[in-house]
Amino acid sequence: MGPRARRFVAMLGVLAFLVFWIWGAIALRGLLPPGQLIDLIVFAVAGIGWGVPLYPLFRWAESGGK
Repeated sequence: MGPRARRFVAMLGVLAFLVFWIWGAIALRGLLPPGQLIDLIVFAVAGIGWGVPLYPLFRWAESGGK
């Protein structure tokens, strides 16, 4: 698979992952009691944490699939 194709597949994977990641963060927030501090914690962790699970996909897209 060429580099352009790998990047395209990775882009589709990122988009699909982010749809579920955002949906999960919103669903999790809905289960917790209301509060600004809880909002801050949940959305800060969700906003920072999305890159960690995608790191292997990014490495694959840039490495040539090795």
